Amino acid sequence: MEMEDQMESQKRRGISKEDLISERTGSLGVCGWVIVILAGLFTVLLFPITIWFCLKIVQEYERAVIFRLGRITDRKPKGPGIFFVLPCTDSFVKVDLRTISFDIPPQEILTKDSVTVSVDGVVYFRVSDPIASVANVSNADFSTRLLAQTTLRNVLGTKNLAEVLSDREGIAHSMQSNLDEATDNWGIKVERVEIKDVKLPVQLQRAMAAEAEAAREARAKVIAAEGEMNASRALKEASLVIAESPSALQLRYLQTLNTIAAEKNSTIIFPLPMDVISHFMRK
Repeated sequence: MEMEDQMESQKRRGISKEDLISERTGSLGVCGWVIVILAGLFTVLLFPITIWFCLKIVQEYERAVIFRLGRITDRKPKGPGIFFVLPCTDSFVKVDLRTISFDIPPQEILTKDSVTVSVDGVVYFRVSDPIASVANVSNADFSTRLLAQTTLRNVLGTKNLAEVLSDREGIAHSMQSNLDEATDNWGIKVERVEIKDVKLPVQLQRAMAAEAEAAREARAKVIAAEGEMNASRALKEASLVIAESPSALQLRYLQTLNTIAAEKNSTIIFPLPMDVISHFMRK
């Protein structure tokens, strides 16, 4: 916290992060140089033995931040490969530059429309500035994890339930920008944020399912009504065509009989024209 307050105060006074690092890598003072010289003489005198304590190796994906009497020796970290340290005066911290991923534990969140949901996610980040990640925060990994949890709660607290369910990509981009801005002074680069799962209460799931079912039934009734209307219009047009040609009605009768006979039914209903029946009724 003191380091963060120092960074903030330096920003207010218009001093950049590079200037602050150069301030940390300043002169060791007279006493410090005396100790460094004595350590160098000690290393030279006991060269066959001290060589094993002076040479250090870091991997391709690692960098070493060297402290000499408590001060950072250079603006750039050492590595990869072999580098030299003085015994008794120098110490170093290894920083892993590979991308790290972690799961955000499920967070109980109250949305903007007063609905309680449980949301979890995943964050991918890496160390972009090894010196800042060591000098500006005590544990960059743990701090980023805690900040991701609070950021998830803050961002989703401004969204309603419909936005949480439908706009996951927008929420992820908003979280990424907020996290990246907050962790910039820690030397952390947030590469990607994803929302994994949104869990709703059981009663809310039932209510939403009932609402969706009712909406589907309403759409089905509308579609059926539109089909009946189109069918009635087609029947009207067909009746007008048949009325223009009496022989067309007889052909339709024969076609209907052919369809019934193909089904091998034992009972056949034969329609008779009304004018034929009316002729017998007059007699």
